[in-house]
Amino acid sequence: MTTSPYAHLRAEADAGRLEDVIVSVPDLQGRLQGSRLSVPYFLDEAAEQGFGACLYLLASDVEMNTGAGYAIDAWQSGFGDFVLRPDPATLRTLPWDEGSALVLADAVWPDGRAVEVAPRQVLRTQLDRLAERGLTAFAGTELEFLVFRETYRQAWDRRYHGLETATAYNVDYSLQGLAEIEPVVRRIRREMVRAGLTMETARAECHAGQYEIVFRYDEAMTTCDNHVFFKNGAKQIAAQEGVALTFMPKFDEGEGNSCHIHLSLRGTDGSAVLADPAADDGMSELMRHFVAGQLACLADFALLMAPNINSYKRLQPGGFAPTGITWGRDNRTCPVRVVGSGHSMRLEHRVPGGDANPYLAVAAAVAAGLHGIENRLPLPEPHAANALGDPSVPRLPTTLTEALHRWENSEIAAKVFGESVVAHYAQAARTELAAFESAVTDWERVRGFERL
Repeated sequence: MTTSPYAHLRAEADAGRLEDVIVSVPDLQGRLQGSRLSVPYFLDEAAEQGFGACLYLLASDVEMNTGAGYAIDAWQSGFGDFVLRPDPATLRTLPWDEGSALVLADAVWPDGRAVEVAPRQVLRTQLDRLAERGLTAFAGTELEFLVFRETYRQAWDRRYHGLETATAYNVDYSLQGLAEIEPVVRRIRREMVRAGLTMETARAECHAGQYEIVFRYDEAMTTCDNHVFFKNGAKQIAAQEGVALTFMPKFDEGEGNSCHIHLSLRGTDGSAVLADPAADDGMSELMRHFVAGQLACLADFALLMAPNINSYKRLQPGGFAPTGITWGRDNRTCPVRVVGSGHSMRLEHRVPGGDANPYLAVAAAVAAGLHGIENRLPLPEPHAANALGDPSVPRLPTTLTEALHRWENSEIAAKVFGESVVAHYAQAARTELAAFESAVTDWERVRGFERL
């Protein structure tokens, strides 16, 4: 007789330690959407049968607005439901939400078919393609965020103007000047570990109030699940501590928030397929093709790594973020940085910012690598000098408009992701652009109120 992966929950509820289970699905922005279920209802029905949720959750913008153009048209379907099928491997209790557990779910249609545009499914499709070749992807994400002394409500009421950062100046790698930021980031570190994440490093960063916490790499899907869990939890902990934090790529003219993604492949037998100790550079032919695929697809797939207007404010000359399409060996000025040896041989994608949906960004990197492998693309020589603003290096898309054009006209994207996925995320970008183009910004008021 097989023991249910949720068997312990009833005992926890009977003992008064568990009140509800949050069933959640990552949306297009990588946020968690869902509902709290009583423990008996979850165990008796939702755990096996799934739980209904409105399908517009996977066809909406940041403001939760939906409309025509998505592969899922909520209006035409009467705002019906799909089914959220919990993934027991993602179940964990929430140290910052006493009496609650959270489980991530896959979105499926009532007939059991996967919702192909769901971020988890977009990644799973690419991981399945790897598995057909006897390969497994391992990933790690490095999220940066800014901490402010105001609460989220105070920041909202101020329209995010005049906020006070939790450190006064650049404290990159510093062990002093952290007194005001340490209480909240210490709690985040401690409670993420209690929730089951394995922390590796934590330190202050360049921008005043900026911090980075890095958790240990894992199989790609698990890493992405941990990533969205961390972002959701960190914001809740910050709110409880009376402060606010943001992962947005570019809050102001200072350093932006990145989300560097480390990606490696192994054989299903655990072998280090990207490394070749006999090669001068330590890279196997598979690795060389894998990296070449990144360069070939980076412009076409930029939309999945930099999905918002603000994403491209970070990817501009003058900032410590990539601007061109090239690669280098341990060269942080390149968008694709190759580091490590043996089992640690990997690439680091430096394009994604803190707003990246990890499932989509990792799916893009895997799909690009597979394109390079399948077509045996040659790898050019590494860029040894400073690649930031180098006019000899082909440019990354500079705006969301350009990235959208490359994405929806990409033959490679249509082939590897499917037309529905391409159309769905193109509509997400068009919605973001339309919202921005209809807004009047502070920059326009300062520039034109009196002087125009």
